[in-house]
Amino acid sequence: MIDKSKSIQQEEKAVLVGLVHKDQTEQQVQEYLDELAFLTETAGAVTIKRFTQKLQHPDSRTFVGKGKLEEIGHYVKGKDIRVVIFDDELTGAQINNIEKEIEVKVIDRSDLILDIFARRAKTAQAKAQVELAQYQYILPRLRGMWKHLERLGGGIGTRGPGESEIETDRRIVRDKISLLRKRLAEIDKQAFTQRKDRGEFIRVALVGYTNVGKSTIMNLLSKREVFAENKLFATLDTTTSKVVFENTPFLLSDTVGFIRKLPHHLVESFKSTLDEVREADILLHVVDISHPAYEDQLGVVNKTLQELNAFDKPTLTIFNKMDLYEANTFDEWLEESTKQEILQDLRDRWNNETNGNAVFVSAIEKRNIDVLRNTILEKVREIYRIRYPYKTEFLY
Repeated sequence: MIDKSKSIQQEEKAVLVGLVHKDQTEQQVQEYLDELAFLTETAGAVTIKRFTQKLQHPDSRTFVGKGKLEEIGHYVKGKDIRVVIFDDELTGAQINNIEKEIEVKVIDRSDLILDIFARRAKTAQAKAQVELAQYQYILPRLRGMWKHLERLGGGIGTRGPGESEIETDRRIVRDKISLLRKRLAEIDKQAFTQRKDRGEFIRVALVGYTNVGKSTIMNLLSKREVFAENKLFATLDTTTSKVVFENTPFLLSDTVGFIRKLPHHLVESFKSTLDEVREADILLHVVDISHPAYEDQLGVVNKTLQELNAFDKPTLTIFNKMDLYEANTFDEWLEESTKQEILQDLRDRWNNETNGNAVFVSAIEKRNIDVLRNTILEKVREIYRIRYPYKTEFLY
C-alpha cells in the first residue's frame, strides 16, 4: 500500500524550501515558492515560513546543505510544524536523510501535486491515472519512503532465492504499474470509441495554465455547470459538451491545467486525458493576464503543447481576468485616455504576436464574451467549410 502518512492533513502547518542555483535566479525561486504556497493551500495546509538557499547545485545528501538543514531543523522544533515541502524533486535517499535530521515529514513538489490530484480524482480513469503516477514516483524512491507493502505477490514459488525485502517491494510496485497500465489501456480504448462516435463535429479544447479560468469560460460558452473555484487543479477529468452557436454545433472540452515543473510521469499517466488536446481541431489557450508571471505561464503551456505535438493547431489566445489586470495596473488618478492607451498597446502587442488570434475578456464580469463567441464561431465555420463543405446547414 502507498504510505498514507505522506499525504497532507487538513490545516497542517507547513514550511517551504527553495533552492537558488545556476539554473534558477532568486526572483524565479520566489515566484516558484508563491506557486508552491498556493499548491500547499490547495492541499489544505498552511504555510508558516519559507527558506531559500544559494548553492551552485543541489547537495546530493541533503539537497540544501548541512548548515541550512540545521537551521530548518531548529526552526521547526516545538512549533507543531508537520510537513516541510521542497520545491524541487528529491531522491529517496535525500528524503530519508532530511527526515532523520529534522524529524518532520518531508515531501517535494511532485509529491504535493500528486496529493492534490489524488484528492481531486473522481472518475475511475482519473483515479487510475493518479495511482499510476504515484507508483511511478515511488519506484525509484522506495528506500526510506515505503513503510510496508502488502505481500500480494508473495507465496511459494514467487520469491527468488535470497531476494531482499526491497527487491520484493520493487517487484510488487512494478506489478502494480503493469496492472494499472493495462487498466488504463482498456479505459483508453473505450474513450477512443466514444470520441470516434462523436461523428463529424468540430472539436474545440480549452487549454492553459492551472487556475486561469478555463472552467468559468467553459460554463459561459456551454451554459453548463462545470466545477470552478480559485484553487489549483480544480479540473482533473476532461468535460466535453456539445455547444451550438447560431445553428453551428461543435464539441467543447475543458482539460486539466498545466503547471511549471509538472512531474513527467504525471503527464504520461494523464496521456488519455490529454488526447482531447491532441485530437482537437481548435485550441482555446486561456491566459490569466492579471498574474505577474503570465508570460512565463504562457510559455510553459506552449512548451507542453509542443511535447504533445499539438502546438501547430489553430489557436485562439484568450486573455482572461482583464478586470483584475486593470485593477492591478491602474490607479484612481490615471486619466482615462492614458488607460485606453495602455490597453491599446497591450492589445496591439498580443494581436501582433498571435497573428490577430487574441481576445481580451473578463469571464467573471462576462465582459467581451460576445466577441469571444463570434471569433470561435468564425473559426469553427472555417474548418467546416474546408472539411465538410456539404454541411451547409452549419455554415450560416
